[in-house]
Amino acid sequence: MKNDNVVQVKSYSFAIRIVEVYKYLISEKKEFVLSKQLLRSGTSIGANVEEAIGGQSRKDFFAKLTIAYKEARESHYWIRLLKDTNYLTEEQFNSLIIDIEELLKIIASIQKTIRNS
Repeated sequence: MKNDNVVQVKSYSFAIRIVEVYKYLISEKKEFVLSKQLLRSGTSIGANVEEAIGGQSRKDFFAKLTIAYKEARESHYWIRLLKDTNYLTEEQFNSLIIDIEELLKIIASIQKTIRNS
């Protein structure tokens, strides 16, 4: 993985955090449904960023990046829901929400740049 590709590095790091949160939720909180949803959407962001980077065209890159943005929005939802249903502490929530909002801003900025060029 290239270390200078911010969205690639941050989405991969976020996926690792999501896997850890998932393991915590199933083992400590015995929560299996919402956590699986977060696992799917949270790890999908990075997978779609990787696909975008390997895209065959500018249009393909944009399409995959759009999917990554949608998955990030979904992850944002699940994180909020897990906090509001008391599966995540305030501290866990704050840490995750900062990361996902940063990813959303980065991806949206890349999309805007592509649209304007």
